[in-house]
Parts: sequence; C-alpha cells; structure tokens
Amino acid sequence: MQRDIDQINVIPLVDVMLVLLVIVLTTATFISSGQIPVNLAKAKEVDVHKDAPIVITLTADGALFLNDRAVPEGGLQGALTAEPRESAVVVRADKVTLLERFVSVVDEVRGLGFQQVSLEVVRL
Repeated sequence: MQRDIDQINVIPLVDVMLVLLVIVLTTATFISSGQIPVNLAKAKEVDVHKDAPIVITLTADGALFLNDRAVPEGGLQGALTAEPRESAVVVRADKVTLLERFVSVVDEVRGLGFQQVSLEVVRL
C-alpha cells in the first residue's frame, strides 16, 4: 500500500542547523581566546603599528614564541633567519618576566640585524 507524502520532515534540517551552530560558536570562542596569555605592562604612551610586525612573546614561565609558534631554547636565531631584516619586531613580555631574559632576547634580535625592536604594552 502506497502513502502519499504531503509534508516535509524538518527534523533532519533542524539537526543539521544545530550542529552547524555549535561548530560556529565553538570556532568563534577559540578564535577570540586562542592567543597566548600574557599580562602586558602598562604605559601612558603607546605606539600603533600599521604593518604586520614579527611578534616575539615571552611568557611568565620563560617560554618563547615567535608569531604564536613555540621556539625552543636557543632557537630564536634559526627561526628569524627567513624574516626580512627591515621588518618591525614587537616583543610581548609578561610583566613578571625577568629583565635579564627580556634584555637577552632583544639583544639577540638586534644582533641579527633587526633595527625596529619595540615592546608591546597596554595603555593606562
């Protein structure tokens, strides 16, 4: 016996839309919080960069990142060899980072020929 279908079953459509909504919300949350957590120091004067600089991040526990990629101890020189020397370099250092560690990283970057090295801070 044949039945005529006179309506559309929307339950599978709703299921697919809910799955897509969950994927979008999860991705949006990851994008907004996917950065390396660093407590930046505060300053009254802040410089704004127009081009995309090379970002070196020093975390509170001493880890080093280059453009959000982990750099092993002593591997900063190898990681910066492919970068053009006229690029701006921004160092994001946690406010509890040892001054000696910060100075050694900046000194190493300057020794490789980068002239535009600056520190990222948060405006008061």
